[in-house]
Amino acid sequence: MILSSKKLKCDFSPLQIDTIKAQLKTNSGMLPEKTVATLLEQHQVTIDILLTCLLPLAADFAVAPISEFKVGAIALGGSGNLYFGANLEFENQALSLVLHGEQSAVSNAWLQGEDKIKKIAINAAPCGYCRQFMNELACVNDLEILLDNTLFNFKAFLPMSFGPEDLGNNLGLLSKHSHGISMNDSQTVSAELLLHLNASYVPYSHNFSACEIKTNDGQVFYGRYAENAAYSPSLSPLQAAISQLILSGREFNFETIKLVTLVETAKIQNQISVTTAVLQSYDFQVPFNHILIDQ
Repeated sequence: MILSSKKLKCDFSPLQIDTIKAQLKTNSGMLPEKTVATLLEQHQVTIDILLTCLLPLAADFAVAPISEFKVGAIALGGSGNLYFGANLEFENQALSLVLHGEQSAVSNAWLQGEDKIKKIAINAAPCGYCRQFMNELACVNDLEILLDNTLFNFKAFLPMSFGPEDLGNNLGLLSKHSHGISMNDSQTVSAELLLHLNASYVPYSHNFSACEIKTNDGQVFYGRYAENAAYSPSLSPLQAAISQLILSGREFNFETIKLVTLVETAKIQNQISVTTAVLQSYDFQVPFNHILIDQ
């Protein structure tokens, strides 16, 4: 379905743009349903037109020193909240380590408690990697993609797909679950990090893993390991946590970072190498703590 070109303008004032940006940074890239409803009423536009108008703000969060190509994505949750995302690149490291805009938006929704994504708006066509990543969503059969003012069913982007059901997995990403993992006395992690560890999506390797970033101003950001049936598009917890930090308007640098903690499962851990590679892409020694848990 093609959107009418006569209704693709929201007429945001400079003050309104600043207000939206401030709210996004406060909520790590999330606009609550109440704000969305207000914007729809004020500008008398559909949700699809609003998403299109907001995409440049999503792209502004991109960190793309290699490609200089800024991708913005916005996921509309079942709650009515909007979750922003943007691509994140790491200099002097393998290109396979980058976080794609669609991954950022989906992870943002997941980390903030969303269990369904209705549609994803993107300012550039999704690459094959992202199509495979989105195919892991539990809600993929109803997922819509908004691209170039046109609405598509996601399945049109990935015909004859390979997905979780091919590997006997009937859950899908965003499905609610807890692994029931607890810590012994010698394994001290925050209660919030433990919650994210228990919510990690690891149906293939079973390496429960999550990451915590503490900043010098007292803020904390989290990421969870999200596996994919095709393996390669799996999302590492550190990249997810850095994305949340970037969406809050911060930079990952010496002045900001106090401590990064990675927790994963002993004997089947698989995240330390990618975590180390990402941290080494920065120009300072990142304080880092690696904790292995027993199943």
